Amino acid sequence: MNIALSGVHVTVDDPDAALGFYRDILGFTVRNEVAREGFRWIVLVTESQPELQIVLSQPHAGRSKEDGDSLAALLAKGTLSMLQLRCDDLDATFGKVAAAPGVEVLQEPVSQPWGVRDFAVRDPAGNMIRVEQS
Repeated sequence: MNIALSGVHVTVDDPDAALGFYRDILGFTVRNEVAREGFRWIVLVTESQPELQIVLSQPHAGRSKEDGDSLAALLAKGTLSMLQLRCDDLDATFGKVAAAPGVEVLQEPVSQPWGVRDFAVRDPAGNMIRVEQS
């Protein structure tokens, strides 16, 4: 049996701001976009891993009002799971990401005791993103 990761969902409150960050700053490509019942799902991929998708979706998309409200509250607090990414030039990537509007820098590039060099930011929705050097 062979199981592989196919996608990760990232909850965002403003799809346009998130798209500006993930596509225009981080360099992801839009593979698909679905609009339904007033909400959008945006599927993003990278050139190096086109089989692995990041899906941007809003808290209330496909959920009950109560569940959407709960998810929106967690998003607003910045307590949802983080997304870990890898790049080939950490300093250049950090410079581009840190200069982007709506991005909060949590940690500048540093060598970690567990063996990676990385930085941490929050995307425009408040999700923690850690980026490490490949």
